[in-house]
Amino acid sequence: MAGIFRFTFGPWNIHEGADVFGPMVRKTIEFDKKLEMYKGLGFDGVQLHDDDAVPILEGKSASQIRLEAKALKERMEGMGLSTEFVAPRLWEDPRTIDGGYTSNDPKSRAYAIERSKISIDIANELGTDLIVLWLARDGTYIREAKDSKVAIERLAESVNTMLEYDRNIRISIEPKPNEPMDHAYIPTTGHAIALGMLTSDPDRVGVVIESAHAILAGLDPSDEMGYALAHDKLWTVHLNDQNGLKFDQDKAFGSVDLRRAFNQVRVLDKHDYGKNGEWVGLDVKAMRTQKDEVAIKHLSNSREIFMKLLDISRNIDESHIQKCIEARDYEELDLFIMKTLLP
Repeated sequence: MAGIFRFTFGPWNIHEGADVFGPMVRKTIEFDKKLEMYKGLGFDGVQLHDDDAVPILEGKSASQIRLEAKALKERMEGMGLSTEFVAPRLWEDPRTIDGGYTSNDPKSRAYAIERSKISIDIANELGTDLIVLWLARDGTYIREAKDSKVAIERLAESVNTMLEYDRNIRISIEPKPNEPMDHAYIPTTGHAIALGMLTSDPDRVGVVIESAHAILAGLDPSDEMGYALAHDKLWTVHLNDQNGLKFDQDKAFGSVDLRRAFNQVRVLDKHDYGKNGEWVGLDVKAMRTQKDEVAIKHLSNSREIFMKLLDISRNIDESHIQKCIEARDYEELDLFIMKTLLP
């Protein structure tokens, strides 16, 4: 086991606590103030949406966008921070209400492509070759609204356009089965990898696995990670936790199911995740009841739990595990793992 683990999170993970049923409950923290918190929390990298890096994109020229992105890189470098990836934020614009790349409106699809190209330009200025696509509204509320075959073809064509726009970028698709759409076209890791196979350069299309998204699909996150690792397609992860098949909760890593978290850490370490520069990303939210002055503990807590589980995994008696496997005594193995995780 020789994983190399460096940690990132996005500025949206330090948030005001608003939910779909109520307003924000904490004060807004300026973007630069959030950046100042990273190193103290043990994080070396930043996840960014395009408009996190360059606010209010609308109406800005290409040169102005590049200039602002370059200035951000300089600020981050001064803080010892790197950019992990850039993601186009396609789910909040009125033009993407019916989806971005799969919209029934050609003008809306064109907007999604143009916005994606802008994200690539920003990524280049920030020094990362990784673009993350969360296909949030590329699905339907009713099946008859779109032709699913055409939708998949449009997704592949859109990825092709991005790959052709810049020959150096890599695209990592973030699957999720639902929310905000009732049904998404790319709900699982297998779907994301298969979509990459339809593109002009499959070697540059991978996947980001979020723990909660796998759970929402009724799958085990560590199995999804193993599947992606077998295809050499696991280019980043979003670790968190989830209490059942509900809305996307983004709980602190390991806070619901410690054993499930243990197996995610174990599969990453066992297969040397990070040796090619991959980061461990978190996508966690503070509880809505958390006070302003302690509303960043979910980040340091998640990292601490990861490192504690890593230590447990690296010091576990592997010979006993192997004996249980050889004897096909899985009850003994089950108890051994549980006892190992107990204090």
